Parts: sequence; structure tokens; C-alpha cells
Amino acid sequence: MSKISMDALHAKVEQLDSIPSIPAILVPLLRCLDEPAESVDVQRIIDLIGHDKSLTAQTLHMANSPLFGRWQAIQTVRGAVLALGTSRVRDLATACCLLKLAPKAGGHPDPRVFWEHSLSCALVARRFARKIGYEDPERAYICGLLHDIGMIVNLMIIPEQFEEVTELAATERIPMEEAERKVLGFTHGFTGDLLAEHWKLGRPLQEVIRRHHDVQYATESRSLVALVNISDLLCRVRGMGYGYLENRVVDLAAEAGWQVLADESPGLQRLDWERFTFELDAYIKEVSQLIAVLFRFQ
Repeated sequence: MSKISMDALHAKVEQLDSIPSIPAILVPLLRCLDEPAESVDVQRIIDLIGHDKSLTAQTLHMANSPLFGRWQAIQTVRGAVLALGTSRVRDLATACCLLKLAPKAGGHPDPRVFWEHSLSCALVARRFARKIGYEDPERAYICGLLHDIGMIVNLMIIPEQFEEVTELAATERIPMEEAERKVLGFTHGFTGDLLAEHWKLGRPLQEVIRRHHDVQYATESRSLVALVNISDLLCRVRGMGYGYLENRVVDLAAEAGWQVLADESPGLQRLDWERFTFELDAYIKEVSQLIAVLFRFQ
């Protein structure tokens, strides 16, 4: 299949009217959920969740999940918020809202797979950021969540070509970005960057979206780009990728992202990597269970 021209690609992205903007409820809800524990306005959180039927249903469903060992049924949003805690409610809210951005039509590849990977990357990025003392773990979370937004763009504007990409990647068990370069001549980082500019998501996030597979070319927010790059790899090598296992051996110390963090984040030098890896293996299992609950009935 012939590669799409850059002019045609730009035109398609500019004409993307069918991707909705990020749901309006998400921003005020995340602000409430990011408040210090002693300042949290629980009633405000309950009211915001109550404005969205699907989020209300998912909050109740998650609160009653066996994953959290509930012995009594929780029937109110207030009870669910108190039982889950603000951190889990935030993860639930972002997952619920972002799934609304995915194309509604069925087919292959399933956009849900990409959101599952993105949410796992967000959770790992936030945890990794805290471990190495990165100044803004929540920014790392948002960047991890949206780093692959270009895949949703590709699903919408070049579905046939992108299906060829995913089939090649799964068949040869190569990284998605490698398959994209072979089939398309560009990666989801490029199309994601176009959308990020259109949405005015800000330079740091735009740089992460554009450069998370090409850390060596990052000129801004290099530590943030590197942090998401390594978190992405940590998820993929642990089976939280795009629905197939890549046939690759990752030496983190040789990765460009690791080298940037080694230069710019002193906390990495103090990190007990063996212990963190052990903790991460257990955390990935928890993330996998959480995602199964979040996405099962979407």
C-alpha cells in the first residue's frame, strides 16, 4: 500500500470533526480529586459524577467489584466515592471519559486496547515519577495517559493503512512504531502531535506525544519525555502493550530515555532498581486487575 503524503495527512487531521473534545466534566472533576485530602470537597465530586450516567454506573460497579473485597452492596455514589478513595475515582473518571473519544464503530484494531495500555502507562509513570523524585507526578500521569493519542487519530483518518500496521506488528512481533515506519513512513507520535497542537494541549505534553519513541530528539521537557518513554517500555515488556508480545529484549540502561533520566534526575541514581522492579511486578498485576474492572462493561 502506498504511503500517504504529508499534505494529505495534514488535511485529514485538520478535518477531524468527529473526534470530540475531552469531556467537559473531566477537568473540574480532576481538579477536585487533586485537592489535598483535608481540602477535598466530597459533595462536589459526587455532584460531578452524578451528571454523567455512564460514570455513575461505572463508579458503583467498581466499588462493588470483588477486587476491593466489599461484603455489603454499595448503592450510592457517596458510598462508592468514600469506599474507593479519590485516587481510584480519578483513574476511573479519566478512563470513562477517554473511552468516549474512541471511534464507535467496531473492527480491528480495538481502540480499547490502546486506552488500556495508555492507562497502565499513566499509572506506572506516576509511580515511577514519585520514586525518582520528579517534581510533578500528576503531569507524568496525564502525559502517560495521552502519549498514544496519535493511534486514535490513525484509526480515524487512515483506518485501512493502520489495520495493516497492526497486523504487521502482531505478525512479526515488532514494536508498533517500527511497523508504522515500514507501512506509513511516520509514527503515531507525528499524528498525535498534530492533534495536540489542534487541541492546544501545551508544549510539554505535545513534546511527549511527539517524542516518546525518539527521546534523543526531544528539545523540551526532556525528563518528562524520558519518564514516559521508560514507563511505556516497562508496561510493554510486562504484557501491558497492544495485545501482543513484542519479540525484543530491553536493556533499560542502554535506552535513550534512561540515559536522559540518569543525567537530569538525581533521584534515579538513588533508586533501588531491584526493589523497584519487584514492587513494579506486583503493581502491574494490580493495574491489570483495575483495568479489567474499568473496561469490562464499557
